[in-house]
Amino acid sequence: MGEGAFGIDFAALDRIAGDIAEVRDLGVDVAVVVGGGNLFRGVRTAAQGMDRASADQMGMLATVMNGLALADALERRGAPAVAMSAIPMPTVCAAYTRRDAVAALAAGSVVVSTAGTGNPFFTTDTAAALRAAELGCDLLAKGTQVDGVYSADPKTDPSATRFDRLSHDEVIARDLKVMDMAAIALTRENRIPVMVFDLHEAGGFAAALTGRGRSTTITDQ
Repeated sequence: MGEGAFGIDFAALDRIAGDIAEVRDLGVDVAVVVGGGNLFRGVRTAAQGMDRASADQMGMLATVMNGLALADALERRGAPAVAMSAIPMPTVCAAYTRRDAVAALAAGSVVVSTAGTGNPFFTTDTAAALRAAELGCDLLAKGTQVDGVYSADPKTDPSATRFDRLSHDEVIARDLKVMDMAAIALTRENRIPVMVFDLHEAGGFAAALTGRGRSTTITDQ
């Protein structure tokens, strides 16, 4: 949503697509799990009295809109992309299956996974960890609002400590809010390192991946 308060900022969308295309051009297979908080936040709406399952389903539909926009932006960047939804909607985009996603990656396409896990009560973090595990990913890269994992929110606590490296167990023991506990447990169980980087820094994805940029790595290896 860029600098706006709602919706899709197409300049920000194009920049993010460019960052992903840059990593793909390095020879890295990329599967992206997108959220929908710029359009709808299920948990926030549920807190206002709406049924949580219905609110989460609306949030999952928002991720499909973001995924279609991102796949289009990637294609315009010259990076083949396919949007896949965990909720079947064949007139809109392909249904997500592990087999089709693996085939798309092997063909050189960026897989844009939408609609979370297809189930309410699961976060985008958990969906990303699940996709990383079933696709055999070497790394889960989380693009977020800051350049790594901190002991507290650095935007509100200037004394917050930044970590360069953590183990999954340390994240759980310190109750760090980088990802929800289900996602951390999934990545720990499947020995998938997590790299947290600043999504808003142009070129930050490739820089963090190649060790030139700031990030935090969560790994037990």
